[in-house]
Amino acid sequence: MRTLAVVGGGAVGLAVAWQAARAGWTVTVFDPAPGSGASNVAGGMLAPLSEGWPGEDRVLAFGAAALDAWPAFAEQLRAVTGDPVFVAEETLTVALDAADVTDLRTVADWLAGFGHDLRVLDRAGVRAIEPTLSRTVRAGLLATTEPAIDNRRVLRALLAACSATGVEIRTETVAALDDLPHDRVVLAAGAHSADLWPGLPVRPVKGEILRLRHRPGVSPPPRRVIRARVHGRQVYLVPREDGIVLGATQYEAGHDTTVTVGGVRDLLADAETILPGIAEYELAEANAGSRPSTPDNLPLLGALDERVVAATGHGRNGMLTLAITADLVPALLAGETPAVAEAVSPHRFPASPMPSLSSPGGVR
Repeated sequence: MRTLAVVGGGAVGLAVAWQAARAGWTVTVFDPAPGSGASNVAGGMLAPLSEGWPGEDRVLAFGAAALDAWPAFAEQLRAVTGDPVFVAEETLTVALDAADVTDLRTVADWLAGFGHDLRVLDRAGVRAIEPTLSRTVRAGLLATTEPAIDNRRVLRALLAACSATGVEIRTETVAALDDLPHDRVVLAAGAHSADLWPGLPVRPVKGEILRLRHRPGVSPPPRRVIRARVHGRQVYLVPREDGIVLGATQYEAGHDTTVTVGGVRDLLADAETILPGIAEYELAEANAGSRPSTPDNLPLLGALDERVVAATGHGRNGMLTLAITADLVPALLAGETPAVAEAVSPHRFPASPMPSLSSPGGVR
């Protein structure tokens, strides 16, 4: 039977391993701490439309395809654990000043050209659907097709799915890909992928996220994902069963995952501008992760050579692009090249050298 090594046990690596095992591969996942890393530090937004901007047509197209892949993937996960993974059904982007209102309308007009119909709400419209938001909110852009998932539920479900399909998980560090005896290898090591394949255009981008727990008698969390820009900084609030996930800062800080006072301060201050009642929530957790980012904000999915397939570079859209990655990689291993995979080929950056499998390197 064909053997496959998946290097990296975050959400992407686990999802690929699970689907490959279902396709008939004998799969081993290598990761010193499976289910941790950036996958454990995520908001879970599935928002390719709300995050879009005119000119980013390729990112929008792939993101929309990624969103379309989620319902079937979520049902497969639910069949494993019995638990749903969705925590919100819609996304609302709010504007605090006239410039932000103009931006919302610009995005709405651009998306309409691709057949995506988002509703622009006035102040009263925003208050009608999310009454706990600040009265300083002037307008909103409502995406009724953009849900959110609980990333940690997804990780638990993926670990259970891998176990159920016979995937072996080894809590080991891979020093070099050519040390692995398997027939094929999937490189899914996230922000550390370039350590194992030098020249791969993936870099770590630090993001800090807070988890806030709802307390009795305090205003309830919004029902939708709430996104905004405050003082030029992006902020989002994603509902959870027990409160809110609040994110996220973004720094070019290498592999540093220290939570900073400044990051926590900015997140809380910006969130309180949008949702005043958040000051009474419990600060339950503060985390940071290194997102694996690429120059064009699209992942790297495709063959690096005749043996190794890349499944990395998902950046801030790791959860959004998880389902489509789980579909595409087994197809790529089978020698197929789905049309949607062309936009995310790792060879779209010709200036970046793609060295041979014997290149040295390690991943932690």
